[in-house]
Amino acid sequence: MMLLKRLIGRIFLAFEQVKEWAETGERVYQKEDEETSKGIYSLWDFLSFSENTQAFHLVNVIGFDEWVDMEEIRRRIKEVFSIEYKNEKSLYPYLKTMTDINLFETTSIGGRRKWRKKNLLFEIEMGTEEEDKKQGLTLKIKARNKK
Repeated sequence: MMLLKRLIGRIFLAFEQVKEWAETGERVYQKEDEETSKGIYSLWDFLSFSENTQAFHLVNVIGFDEWVDMEEIRRRIKEVFSIEYKNEKSLYPYLKTMTDINLFETTSIGGRRKWRKKNLLFEIEMGTEEEDKKQGLTLKIKARNKK
């Protein structure tokens, strides 16, 4: 009997608190978007390459969604930039370096190597200035690799 009285009392107390919150206009829970502002960015938005270099040409002709072989890369560079290289193998070191630092992906199907850009996304989470001062942070970054 005593347990039942306590339970009913707690329920009425909870309803009274909800009524008070409704009258004052305060929120019980704050939305996460109000506390922090988030943004998802691509690493490619922040990288810059010197114009008219082989790395610049490769980054601009290779996309994210299709695998491209060397013949297609050379054709696209010729079409977009009107440039032909004297040494056709001079692009390979740049492709190898871009693959080694995980900017490009590579596959070898049927003896032909093909490349495409990796979509490297990261999320920037910025709290309020007060929270950042307490934590000693100016920017919180969460890395996320989308495959």
